[in-house]
Amino acid sequence: MIEVQKIAELTGHGNPIFTAELSQKPGILFTGGNDKGVVEWSLKDNSFIKVMFPVPASVYAIHCPEGYPYMFVGLRTGDVTVFDFIQQKVVKVLKHHTKPVFDVKSIISKKELLVASEDGSVTVWSLDTLEHLHTIQVSGDTIRCIAVSTQKKHIAFGCRDNSVKIYDMDDYGYITSLHEHTMAVFSVQYSPDGSYLLTGSRDAQLKVWDTNSYTLLQNIPAHLFAINNIAFHPTRPYFATASMDKSIKIWDAHSFKLRKIISREKGIPSHVLSVNKLVWNGDNLISVSDDKAVLIWQVNFA
Repeated sequence: MIEVQKIAELTGHGNPIFTAELSQKPGILFTGGNDKGVVEWSLKDNSFIKVMFPVPASVYAIHCPEGYPYMFVGLRTGDVTVFDFIQQKVVKVLKHHTKPVFDVKSIISKKELLVASEDGSVTVWSLDTLEHLHTIQVSGDTIRCIAVSTQKKHIAFGCRDNSVKIYDMDDYGYITSLHEHTMAVFSVQYSPDGSYLLTGSRDAQLKVWDTNSYTLLQNIPAHLFAINNIAFHPTRPYFATASMDKSIKIWDAHSFKLRKIISREKGIPSHVLSVNKLVWNGDNLISVSDDKAVLIWQVNFA
């Protein structure tokens, strides 16, 4: 039986929050959204620290790659701002895309950064030099999300044309496309062992794919509205989904059975608008929403 308790509500954002990311430094969270700044929070005492730096447009993605002193911030303008923690300042703006950047991920083994945009392309950048290396034209339409499986050496891109495109991690060669969703794909996540891929869409369906053959294993009508994000627990066999229907759901990562619903309908003081992003910090689950709140949930898996 999973029990949840809201242990903190971090307030300060004046507009919807679209993304959140743990810092490389333990106990620090970054959030960004529609209010022109990246915010730093302490998870040790659940308090506001500071606005890291101003940005000229909405923030759709924040990424802090392990082993590097950088935070990459993907903007609605198409730029990616690079903040250096050692110098405590913005050191570069990665300029290539002219349409919004929706996701940023890294492949540490290759020392490369992936940037996905509304223009349908993914740019590859060097994490060492911050120079542009390649551009992959993945789709004719928006790419919303990226997942990397280091076990399978595959990359999944969730696209607005309802498809998921699978590429080879080593040479960025195209492998296959998955076409079972009926609306834009907003979230993709490989299981920690790489054995399956989860995809969540605006069609409210959660799909489970075998990563050997990319055949559909299961379709779960998981939410009432769009699935905005999927997040695996770092050590336990569970994952959580966030939805435009204002709910958060926790699932068994082996049986795919629903184990807990966090929502106002269930009598839990949760978000009142779309839940956009989830981050696990140990057994605490952090959620951000269009309602401008950052909520921290203590999850008891007893």
